[in-house]
Amino acid sequence: MAMANLARRKAVNLFNTVPSEALRYSYSLSSTFTRGFASGSEENDVVVIGGGPGGYVAAIKAAQLGLKTTCIEKRGALGGTCLNVGCIPSKALLHSSHMYHEAKTTFAKHGVKFDTVEVDLPAMMGQKDKAVSNLTKGIEGLFKKNKVTYIKGSGKFLSPSEISVDTIDGSTTTVTGKNIIIATGSDVKPLPGITIDEKRIVSSTGALALTEIPKRLIVIGAGYIGLEMGSVWGRLGSEVTVVEFAPDIVPSMDGEVRKQFQRILEKQKMKFMLKTKVVAVDTSSDIVKLTVEPSSGGPQTVLEADVVLVSAGRTPFTSGLGLETLGIETDKIGRIPVDNRFGTSVKGVFAIGDVIPGPMLAHKAEEDGIACVEFIAGKEGHVDYDKVPGVCYTHPEVASVGKTEEQVKESGVAYRVGKFPMLANSRAKSIDDADGLVKIIAEKETDKVLGVHIMCSNAGELIHEAALALSYDASSEDIARTCHAHPTLSEAVKEAAMATYDKAIHI
Repeated sequence: MAMANLARRKAVNLFNTVPSEALRYSYSLSSTFTRGFASGSEENDVVVIGGGPGGYVAAIKAAQLGLKTTCIEKRGALGGTCLNVGCIPSKALLHSSHMYHEAKTTFAKHGVKFDTVEVDLPAMMGQKDKAVSNLTKGIEGLFKKNKVTYIKGSGKFLSPSEISVDTIDGSTTTVTGKNIIIATGSDVKPLPGITIDEKRIVSSTGALALTEIPKRLIVIGAGYIGLEMGSVWGRLGSEVTVVEFAPDIVPSMDGEVRKQFQRILEKQKMKFMLKTKVVAVDTSSDIVKLTVEPSSGGPQTVLEADVVLVSAGRTPFTSGLGLETLGIETDKIGRIPVDNRFGTSVKGVFAIGDVIPGPMLAHKAEEDGIACVEFIAGKEGHVDYDKVPGVCYTHPEVASVGKTEEQVKESGVAYRVGKFPMLANSRAKSIDDADGLVKIIAEKETDKVLGVHIMCSNAGELIHEAALALSYDASSEDIARTCHAHPTLSEAVKEAAMATYDKAIHI
């Protein structure tokens, strides 16, 4: 197995080797282009529209490869939705609310006792805001370090090589570039008949900035974002009801894991109304009233809430870019079609991240950005969307990479499944946090790992061992024969791998 892995590594290194012509081109770029700041009148090698995870990473990588680079960001703060009103602030509140919930419900069992514990919501929000501010400033520092020009404003195409920018200070400038990368991300997907005011009917942005804890919170949509934000406010005292049109929560999740996950959330007092749609919203009084009915039609019910969170997904954001000027069309859900080098239908114009097909995830956008710039620089880039991990940051966390059992079954490939419960993991038992399991799916004939699904505390950290295994076409035996430190939660991954190709030890 070790020799097989070495051969695979050599094959990957060979694939990523830069051809001699491309290498000469790269050397030429390094000697010809400086990474100094460009004014609007100077031509850039790369212009990135959008400073989110895909955009800012692409800009930094381009500069590191010796390309004169400018990044245009309308928000006035780098990091995009993820850093400013998404991934980062939500994780801050998830952590803070979890600390409060633990203090209130489990500390006494560990011998830590106190008379009272209370929520200081302004302080909690302040900690969240400080984390966001520090990280956005950190990206600005990286731009300065790598000599990326940063323009604060909204960009619009004048031609395939010219961008008109309305800056946030009220002026207008034109930026030119040999290669333009569209990295404008996504926005909240609206629902017909529901107007988001970010006060009583909120998107995830408003849910991150509530000034008081709602007594009753209704979440429309049982995806990752809805369940995470529902968890935050549920821990802080809200009665949370999740309304979902589909028959299951998180449809992309492995079915077996999903069912266990829902049961755990229900134990945390989160209520679910599945196969249910919202047909009317009444905000005329102090209480928001939602009229719902079965997805297939039927008797209607009125639900009351102090706050309603609309979390029905996201949609690509390309409004105002002037794509029609270039003749770039989008598909039926607003995505920009690209080739395998991220090129659009117009030469010299590229697109990455949430505006193109693939998972709408920050880390996927980052990989897109690096690969796209590598192609522009004459190198090779690669992103395998089948091996992008996903994480739901509730407690327990749920993380996965590769295919679900349902997907493997549908493909017709013969497979084996190995599972290991966290109840049998010594570290999980010792810290009294043993909900969940590890599930590994492998091809029966070759033992090649096809998918890994983890539900436990810190599953989002454990999943990367599995992502690496899938990236190198490892077998379950490869994972099982890798020594794992004891006692760790990671041992559950090893045990599940052992259960896949043979038998687990500790169950």
